[in-house]
Amino acid sequence: MEAPEQAAGGELPHYHLSVLPDEVNEWMAAGPGKFIIDGTLGGGGHSGALLATGARVLGIDRDPEALAYARKRLAQYGDRFSTWEGNFADFEETPEVRGGEQADGLLLDLGVSSHQLDAAGRGFSFMREGPLDMRMGPSSPRTAAEIVNTWPEAEISKLLFEYGEEPKARRIAAAIVEHRARRPFDTTTALATCIEKAIGRHGKTHPATRAFQAIRMAVNEELESLAKALEASTRVLKPGGRLLIITFHSLEDRMVKRFLRYRSTAWLDEPGWPDPRPNPDYQFRLLVRKAVAPTTKEISQNPRARSAKLRVAELLAPT
Repeated sequence: MEAPEQAAGGELPHYHLSVLPDEVNEWMAAGPGKFIIDGTLGGGGHSGALLATGARVLGIDRDPEALAYARKRLAQYGDRFSTWEGNFADFEETPEVRGGEQADGLLLDLGVSSHQLDAAGRGFSFMREGPLDMRMGPSSPRTAAEIVNTWPEAEISKLLFEYGEEPKARRIAAAIVEHRARRPFDTTTALATCIEKAIGRHGKTHPATRAFQAIRMAVNEELESLAKALEASTRVLKPGGRLLIITFHSLEDRMVKRFLRYRSTAWLDEPGWPDPRPNPDYQFRLLVRKAVAPTTKEISQNPRARSAKLRVAELLAPT
């Protein structure tokens, strides 16, 4: 998730402020001759900083609006910057990778940009009335309206509990099914109001927050995409290539943490084994043992950065 930022020179409208920019630059170690894949291009904030080091960058995004914005913003870098429209999980399908090129670095900044959140017509926000869409790009397989208006109550409850970690998932699912029997949901605010009536408002956090997160993740198959991208990273990076992933909620971070911890463990030891055994999937070296968090200064300037976590690993040469 990113907050509005004025592009260099002021020629473009506000789009976003990249999270953990200094930390990404430090750990990516980009420079002349390096090839970096920015799998979640957004408005091009991270890509611009990487290009400024002299690196060549391929920016991937499934949002045509983001691609158009980034192309204009980064046009000054000429053929050192290229783009590809698609899901970051499919970066093996890009012309560069299909042509046999491996990357010196891969960056995944997960989540939703503020440009998407703030555009009512995209249907991400419960604070602004808009259609129940929530697609990050036209290639997403379904809309939020399809989920809340057609899925069985049990599936909606499971989705809210597992993806949104919503403790009142059953109550919300029941309220959704009851409401849609009278009138199908067609706007974000109608869904948010239904959820608020079902579970009430307590504290500063809007009661629809977790539910909207869960529905958005299902619409865009976010966890499935992340799992696919993690597996593909070992084939796309060259030995010594760096993998940087920024997460914004516990489900994503837990998946990344477990993947990297397992793939960076040389020897496995299970109860009942007489001796430790070599890990056949030992492929990474952790450059940072714990996740890198934003500084207090960054959070004060960009409150949406407060939940960001950056994990960094380096691909080992095959043995």
